[in-house]
Amino acid sequence: MRELVTHLSALDPGAAETVKVIAYFDRLVEGRAGLEPIVRGAAVLSGCPARLADDERRVRVRVEPDGRVVPAAEPPDPEWPSAPVRPDGPVALWLERPGPASPVDAMVLERASAAARAVLDRTRGRVVDPASVEVVLDASADKRTRLRAAHRLGLGTTARAVVADAVPLVVPPQWTPPEHARVGLGTVVNLVDLPVSGEQARTAFRFTATKEDPGPSVVDYADLGGLAVLADAVGPGAKPVADVTGLEHARTTAPWVLPTLIAVAGAPSLRAAANTLVVHHSTLQERLAHAEALVGWPVRDPAGRLRLQLAIALWRLHRTG
Repeated sequence: MRELVTHLSALDPGAAETVKVIAYFDRLVEGRAGLEPIVRGAAVLSGCPARLADDERRVRVRVEPDGRVVPAAEPPDPEWPSAPVRPDGPVALWLERPGPASPVDAMVLERASAAARAVLDRTRGRVVDPASVEVVLDASADKRTRLRAAHRLGLGTTARAVVADAVPLVVPPQWTPPEHARVGLGTVVNLVDLPVSGEQARTAFRFTATKEDPGPSVVDYADLGGLAVLADAVGPGAKPVADVTGLEHARTTAPWVLPTLIAVAGAPSLRAAANTLVVHHSTLQERLAHAEALVGWPVRDPAGRLRLQLAIALWRLHRTG
C-alpha cells in the first residue's frame, strides 16, 4: 500500500490521497474500531470538524480536526457535505464546512459512513434503552435521575459499566461478555457510582486487542493496576515515544514479530513463550534476535522485557485512543 501511494503521488496527488483514505478506514474496520475513532478519522483526514448523529440509537459524536471530542453547539448546516449511514436512511454524517464536497471529502464520507454502519449493525440489539444507559453513566445528572434510569434498566443494587465493541452498556455483576467481542469492563459499583465505572470501562477498552493484535479481547479495569495511569497520558494527538515507533516499525516489517513479542512479554519464561507460539526454543531465540534488531532494544533480560510490556501497552493506547 505504501508503494502504491508513493507511485500515485508522483502521477496524481489526488488519487494518492483517496487511496490513503480507503486504507485508513479499512484498518479501522479490520480492527473493529468504534464510532469515535471513525468520526475522528473523518475529521483528521478532511481537516474540518466531523459529526455523526444516529437518532435511533441516540448516538452523537463530534470531533475537531485536532482529534478532540467537542459537543455540537448548533444543528448541522444543510450546506455541509454529508452522507447517510444507511443507504435508505437520513443524513447522519457531516463534514462541517460549506460544500460541495471535494473528491477526497466525498471518499471520506463514503468510507466513514460504511465503517459506522458496520459498527451499528454489529451492535444492534445489545443496548436496551440507550437513553437510560446514557443517563446512568452521566456524572452531571443528579443522583435521583440516575437511580430512576437504573430502575428502568432493571438493575439491582450494584452493577458495572462495560464497553462492548465500542458501545457502552450497564450490566449486572455476573454478566458474561459475548463471544468474539472487544470488551472493556468497569468495576462493580453501587448504582450511584456507575459514571466512575463507565470511565473505567472506557479505559479498559483501550487496552483490548484488535484483529491485528493477538492480545486479550476482554480487559478488566481491576486488572490494569498502574497501567491505567498510562491511558490518562496518551490522548488524541499525543506523540508516540520512540519505543512505540520501533514496535510499529517491527510489526509492519515482519508479520510474525508482533505475536512473538506479545508472547514473550506475557509468558513467565522463553520456553513458555515458545510453547505458546508452537515453535522450538532455538527458533524463538533466532526470531528474538531479529526482533530486537527491529525494535531497537534487547527484550530477553528483565529490564528489556519490562520495556517491551510498556511499549505494547502504549502501542495499544495510541491505536485506540
